[in-house]
Amino acid sequence: ADGDLLFNVNSDIRFNPRAAEQSEWQNEDHEEFLPTGETSIDSYPNWLKFHIGINRYELYSRHNPAIEALLQDLVSQKITSVAMKSGGTQLKLIMTFQNYGQALFKPMKQTREQETPPDFFYFSDYERHNAEIAAFHLDRQILDFRRVPPVAGRLVNMTREIRDVTRDKKLWRTFFISPANNICFYGECSYYCSTEHALCGKPDQIEGSLAAFLPDLSLAKRKTWRNPWRRSYHKRKKAEWEVDPDYCEEVKQTPPYDSGTRILDIMDMTVFDFLMGNMDRHHYETFEKFGNETFIIHLDNGRGFGKYSHDELSILVPLNQCCRIRKSTYLRLQLLAKEEYKLSLLMKESLLKDKIAPILYQPHLEAMDRRLRIVLKAVSDCIEKDGYDNVVENDYNTDVNTVATER
Repeated sequence: ADGDLLFNVNSDIRFNPRAAEQSEWQNEDHEEFLPTGETSIDSYPNWLKFHIGINRYELYSRHNPAIEALLQDLVSQKITSVAMKSGGTQLKLIMTFQNYGQALFKPMKQTREQETPPDFFYFSDYERHNAEIAAFHLDRQILDFRRVPPVAGRLVNMTREIRDVTRDKKLWRTFFISPANNICFYGECSYYCSTEHALCGKPDQIEGSLAAFLPDLSLAKRKTWRNPWRRSYHKRKKAEWEVDPDYCEEVKQTPPYDSGTRILDIMDMTVFDFLMGNMDRHHYETFEKFGNETFIIHLDNGRGFGKYSHDELSILVPLNQCCRIRKSTYLRLQLLAKEEYKLSLLMKESLLKDKIAPILYQPHLEAMDRRLRIVLKAVSDCIEKDGYDNVVENDYNTDVNTVATER
């Protein structure tokens, strides 16, 4: 239904390249046909096809051909301008392409096999470009959520594709040549933006992840929600959920968790984060147009895959406290525990498609299998305690001809 689409594609959205520079589109009530017989929508760039495919239930459909094409664009489109993204603790760049699409670039800060030091607090950990790529594949191909915007790895020439095209003087001024004769830059941010933490190429090639932008906020407002299981972000203080075992009961009486599917979305996100080892889920976003009946967008996953030798059990607290999970998610996890559909093998196979593969160090893949067993044990314990029907929420709508999943 029209109310389930982010944009009303029946009244054709006409793409105007000049307007795209200001992130605006024109809405017209008639469909325009090109001399080739195609409608104008067929000629849209892939980033725009991605945007107009967003709906109440997912960022894109399972078989949307624009997504593979968009991933290809992210690694091959000419970069026409670069600017630093304001806010945030670490350096991120906004890259604009020849087709007016935009993506968020996170540069490589550490090698695949480097683990987060044990004394690092989660909030001062590095953001990892390969974690962003791996999170997209886990969300799309493995868990079938489709709540992470498309992400691809790219090798970027720091001279030609960043320094020479940026109009951001603050960024441009931080470029230098290191004693090893490599091109480096460090930008401006609140953590790790100094000559000691400079990002250096070999000699001017740098790896990074490119995440496709969501529609501009002027076109599609998003609501930011504080995660009920947010950490304290303090070296000594604990959050309420860490000291109150009945904390979930309190959450379930508070809107929007007192009705609809939001609590189940939080459980999906909990499983997703635990498999990656991501402790940094302080807020989440939804599209305002869809109100409370919509999915959680899984943004900003760069602090996943930091430790393969440690499973952070505190990430699973929401699931342990609430004892709720979608049937579709539970069945998917059970399938991924089977030898013929082994999570680590499927993940490895999916990640091989990326241009800068291998994306994950083998011990990270093995850690995912181990964490999956922990999730399934947690659900099994809940079922034993509360009964299957009270724990596993049947989200399948069955009619005579089809079995569809309601997200």
